[in-house]
Amino acid sequence: MKKVAIVFNGGTISMKVDPRIKAAVPTLSAEEILAMVTGIEGYAEIEPHTFSNLPGPHMTPEKMLELSKFIKNLLDREDITGVVVTHGTDSLEETAYFLDLTLNSEKPVIVTGAMRNSSELGYDGPHNLAASICTAISEEAKGRGVLVCFNSELLLASEVTKANSMSLNAFQSPNLGPIGIVDSNKVIFYRNTKKSQYIDIENVNAKVELIKAVTGMDSSYIDYCIERGIDGLVIEGMGRGNVPPLMVDGIKRAIDRNIPVVVVSRCFQGRVLDSYGYVGGGKNLRNIGVIFGDNLPGQKARIKLIVALSKTRNLEEIKKIFEMELY
Repeated sequence: MKKVAIVFNGGTISMKVDPRIKAAVPTLSAEEILAMVTGIEGYAEIEPHTFSNLPGPHMTPEKMLELSKFIKNLLDREDITGVVVTHGTDSLEETAYFLDLTLNSEKPVIVTGAMRNSSELGYDGPHNLAASICTAISEEAKGRGVLVCFNSELLLASEVTKANSMSLNAFQSPNLGPIGIVDSNKVIFYRNTKKSQYIDIENVNAKVELIKAVTGMDSSYIDYCIERGIDGLVIEGMGRGNVPPLMVDGIKRAIDRNIPVVVVSRCFQGRVLDSYGYVGGGKNLRNIGVIFGDNLPGQKARIKLIVALSKTRNLEEIKKIFEMELY
């Protein structure tokens, strides 16, 4: 029987309501959660590991790298078929994408969690965990990079985002949709995909900030970030990747100090492109050295820039990591 390692990281899947404070807190152990996944022993041998017991907002890039290295050691073992990772949903997409960028294995890695805690009716943790285990032992799941499994849907870590604060199908891929499903314990893929990038890093040593562009914004936030000694900046621009004109001088000052500036769109769908030539338009930004982040949301572009800067400080290399011949 195939062996699956499950790495527990806290989050809603490990929570129940504390009657004293009338709110959910991390409580359940790995063994208690697994006990609710009835019948899974007929599909795989399970090896549980408790890595952390953190709520999603408590995750950090440094912790993500520790987790990546922990998973790599499991994947290097011949007896491990795949790895399932539980995680708090608030930062799940960021950790999943970090793992996708920093792991290089054909073996499946599936990230999952729960939208409802164990005190709520319809607790979805055991179902998501069972579907993830079925995916981890699937031959078809190999070589696809890190996957996210929620509500019986499979999504690429590079495409997924949390699109709803409460629904069981909160995790979606706005541009391309799920790549597959888990139906009656069988994994079915509808799209052929391959892992696209791997960035080998030993340490996380970059400070990157994220700014959302809004009407009338000037360069004050950008200048503040520069003064604080940031290593990189991601800007969620408007539409195709445009910003108010008063932000342009700040962006120039950052680039002049060898600080990479990546622009993505604050739109839920679509990608950035140098379509507009006015001051602050995508063409204007590209001409002054801004890097385009394709269809990544701001939070994932930040993760990618942190990883890229932890690998190299060469702006041209960072540009290639982001643009990948897409522009």
